[in-house]
Amino acid sequence: MKSFAAVLAISCVVFLLSCGQQVTTEVPEEPVAAQRATPSLSDAGLAPTGTLRAAFLGANPIQGRVDPATGAVTGPIADLVEELAARLNVPYQITSCPNARCVIDRVKADEVDVGFLAYAQARAMEVDYAGPYALMMSSYLLAADSPLQTSAEADGEGVVIGTVRVRSQEIYLSANLRNAQLVIYDEQPSNEELEALLTSGELSAFGINRQRSTDIANAFPSLRVMDDSFFDVPQEFVVEKGNGAKVDALNGFVDELRASGFLEAMLVKANLLDSAGVSPPITH
Repeated sequence: MKSFAAVLAISCVVFLLSCGQQVTTEVPEEPVAAQRATPSLSDAGLAPTGTLRAAFLGANPIQGRVDPATGAVTGPIADLVEELAARLNVPYQITSCPNARCVIDRVKADEVDVGFLAYAQARAMEVDYAGPYALMMSSYLLAADSPLQTSAEADGEGVVIGTVRVRSQEIYLSANLRNAQLVIYDEQPSNEELEALLTSGELSAFGINRQRSTDIANAFPSLRVMDDSFFDVPQEFVVEKGNGAKVDALNGFVDELRASGFLEAMLVKANLLDSAGVSPPITH
């Protein structure tokens, strides 16, 4: 932030110019500490190889979708990476990962410059988070005739809830369910298997992100999505641990996109506003 003297000098220039006088003034440079606190994108070492390399969860529609025919990536992270690369004036490369472990390992091995993950405290022990761009909702997938109407009702005696190991929803449900039984799957069952599990009553509900639930329910009329969200979690950039320059630069980058309306437009373009919202700035 500029000093009071610098602000006063600028105010004087504006006043004199409004009176038709030509003036020249010098504004003191910002303190070194302030410069370091908000490094420019070009100074943050975001694309040291000359190409911006990114990794994301290919099965998470709040991050992006992969065209099975062409391999093309669309969605929020595609827009974010394209915009960041344009500002850095470099090409970009996006890699799809099957799980969070893959994203973390690629970031730690310097195989990518940035990754994208939902925030989780355990993950933050291995990578640093920055630039929260969306709040991802999590909603239960149910049989269409299920009597359950709210997430609070789902945490009841005799209710059996399924979820996928180490996903954000499993981490939350494992820590917060008090009465319902939780069944944890190593991999998400196929859509057909989920339909059978839920309509047979073997599972009362399945906890995944809201957009995944919506995609499945749209394909299977026998299923529906619970109206509320049992857990909202920020989706963010992740970078190698301890790289404060990257963290500060990405926070500033996303702050600017949030203020300009870019983030909201990005979610609208991907048709995600029913399952995610623009994230506020977050400090972990």
